[in-house]
Amino acid sequence: MVSTLGKVWDGVRADGRKGLAVTSEDTLAGGLSGGQLLAELDLTTKVRLLTGTSWFTFGDAADVGVGEIRMSDGMTGVRGAKFHGGPLVTLFPGATSLSSSWDEDSAYQLGRLLADEARLRGVQLVLGPTANLHRSALGGRLFEGFAEDPLLTGKLTAAVVRGLQDHGVGACVKHLVGNESETERESMNSVIDEPTLRELYLLPFEIAVAESDPWAMLSAYNRVNGVACTEHDLVNNQILKGEWGYRGLVISELLAAQSVEATANGGLDLVMPEVGSPWAAGLVDAVRSGAVTEDTLDDHVGRLLLLAERVGALQGRPAPQGGPTPQSRPTQQRTEEPANAAELSSFLVSLAAAGMTVLTNRDAVLPLSGDQQVAVIGRHAVETTCVGGGSAQVVPPQQVSIGEGLTTALGSAVTLVDGVEIRAEAVPARPSFVRDPTTGEPGVGFALLRADGTTIEQRASITATTMIGLEDEFTETVASVVIRARLDQGGPVQLGVVGVGDWSLSVDDQPTWETALSTHSGMMGEEFLDPPRATVTVQVLDHALVEATVLLPPVGDSGRPPSLFGLIARSAPRPADEVIAEAVEAASAADVAVVVVGLTDEQETEAVDKTTLALPGEQDRLVYAVAAAAPQTVVVVNAATPVLMPWLDAVDAVLWAGLPGQEAGHAVAAALLGTIEPSGRLVTSFPSADGAAPAWSVTPTDGDVVYREGTFVGYRGHFAGTAPAPAFWFGHGLGYTSWRYDQPVLLDGTDPAAVEVAVTNVGGRTSRELVQLYFDPADPAQPVRLVGWAAAVVRPGDTAQVTVIGDSRLWRRWDAETGTWTHLPRTGRLLVARGLGDIRGTITL
Repeated sequence: MVSTLGKVWDGVRADGRKGLAVTSEDTLAGGLSGGQLLAELDLTTKVRLLTGTSWFTFGDAADVGVGEIRMSDGMTGVRGAKFHGGPLVTLFPGATSLSSSWDEDSAYQLGRLLADEARLRGVQLVLGPTANLHRSALGGRLFEGFAEDPLLTGKLTAAVVRGLQDHGVGACVKHLVGNESETERESMNSVIDEPTLRELYLLPFEIAVAESDPWAMLSAYNRVNGVACTEHDLVNNQILKGEWGYRGLVISELLAAQSVEATANGGLDLVMPEVGSPWAAGLVDAVRSGAVTEDTLDDHVGRLLLLAERVGALQGRPAPQGGPTPQSRPTQQRTEEPANAAELSSFLVSLAAAGMTVLTNRDAVLPLSGDQQVAVIGRHAVETTCVGGGSAQVVPPQQVSIGEGLTTALGSAVTLVDGVEIRAEAVPARPSFVRDPTTGEPGVGFALLRADGTTIEQRASITATTMIGLEDEFTETVASVVIRARLDQGGPVQLGVVGVGDWSLSVDDQPTWETALSTHSGMMGEEFLDPPRATVTVQVLDHALVEATVLLPPVGDSGRPPSLFGLIARSAPRPADEVIAEAVEAASAADVAVVVVGLTDEQETEAVDKTTLALPGEQDRLVYAVAAAAPQTVVVVNAATPVLMPWLDAVDAVLWAGLPGQEAGHAVAAALLGTIEPSGRLVTSFPSADGAAPAWSVTPTDGDVVYREGTFVGYRGHFAGTAPAPAFWFGHGLGYTSWRYDQPVLLDGTDPAAVEVAVTNVGGRTSRELVQLYFDPADPAQPVRLVGWAAAVVRPGDTAQVTVIGDSRLWRRWDAETGTWTHLPRTGRLLVARGLGDIRGTITL
């Protein structure tokens, strides 16, 4: 949709900056001109519009014709304007599972489906996709980003944005900028020289602006070169809104804005939320004093009005592409399922399986034949990790485990065996283990109580968790929370609690345990992002009734922080020796053992970074033991980011499964059996050891994380020798066939470069080949870089002519002395490859 307000960005404001220069001829909704609308808004109304009305809503000024605009976290699902819980919603494959297919069309289709889900829940703006890079494999939130490469990240970001916005829902690309780690994220300073900032970390955002025009951008918590991202004039005003001509809205991360004049003048357009907002308290005075000009304020308001027009939140304007109008948009979330549930399920399986990556496949042990006896082993086989932690989590209608998926596909040929413990801390009870004693439904019951013990509200939760302090409609102070559940089985059981406060726990009305829990890191939001927990092991009878009560701390001057509370309940963990002995017995009796290992949301999560790439617990020991006993051993790695594989030479095949979403088990089964080829390629280099990477530490030193590697990040640094060769290169992936490449040919008259190459499928299966093109400049100060790729689906024995066109943005460098872009000399080499560890052709320039 072309907005009638969009053309006013060609103007220049009174302060000399390129930006919003609304004239009376520019119309908004219902025939009202942009100039008239802005002119009719008084100062306090403008400031009210520029401050979020709640944690996930803004606008909501019906008196001036602006409806409420609702946001939701994304991209793994759209739970609505909530931090936690919400209705059952689709859990999509994670970002690295999507990006591993290197397919812009799949990314677009995901955006379309996200838009469908958003409209069902009255959401107009999805917070995603993430355009930050995989700088260090220790980054806890890498699972939300696409790749270590800026071109691949930018192209896929733009595709998802188009998929959302072509269907009437806005995208909010995040996190602008330099947010590649989570440790001390609210205060850390990313120290990045300007060439590196522009050539790598801003490039995905630049591509997204140029190719999809995202309706919003989310400003990060961190600082860049000493300046808060919410105040960063160079990034927000000079580059984003000036050089790139960006027309959209720049929104603060929740509670990230800490100043008035610096944020307003630094390019931030909307402060979220109203609670704690410096603009709500001080922006009116700042404008009246002249510290912030009226032109600057009107630029912010004009961008918000453009977004409101785009999403149908201006009165009198038809909704775009079938999106919700202010009158028809639901005030509460709708919960009906999409009509095409079977088609959606099939798409999710295909999307996840196609992005899975065959890392090794000795003697073509994969795909499995389907008539083998298969021992499926590992905690991840029983409790598959389908999504990372933090704001990405939703409540899906199902999460199919890998064990369940293979059993569905192979029936009695599968023997399923649990694995060693994989978590340092127990998680809230799964619905298969507990039932609400009042309703009998899977999950637990919560009661929120006043100080006198009377009930404020009762809730049921299938996740065994609840949050208070954010979306609660009541205004009374919660003094205590009571959790009640009936266990589905007895025996030795691990019970525990999650959340800040003084806890007491009883079993069948008998006092059993007490503990006091408090925060420890001082991180903002720790009470709900990483709440404390504790457990105890007790012997219980079948169907025992468990009741846990927490007395909440007194409310401070700033109110009670948002807090998560939950009940832990599961069978008590068994000794590793016992578990491994069972696994060895099953492996010995099978034709092939499939060992499923990986990470959990303890490692791959918002607000926490990893400290090692080693698999948690004794998973390595389990793999070694099974490999020694089984005739053939396949390892499936259930993780979004690199792990160390000391057992690599002891196993026959490794399939990288990623975080496959709610259809995880069916997708892994399809990939292992070859009903869908796992034709994925790695989007991150896999270091051979901890520290063996161009960038490693994500822990600030005196508040700083210094990007010392410059532009030699990831595969660029490995290729240049600034770090040892990786265990697996960026772009690596075997699929289920073999390929022959002819000598590539540089096409005449192409600028900067286009290459054609004939690829022949010399294996026995139809397969998708991904031809990658890299530019290796003659100047050793410039790193190798991906400049393009193209895919072809080829039948056995056939040949395809594949043309790859290089992206001109990768043939430039930022000259810090002159402050301008300059073109790299067209000298060096073009590399045609199946990944930088498998170069198939070279052209000298």
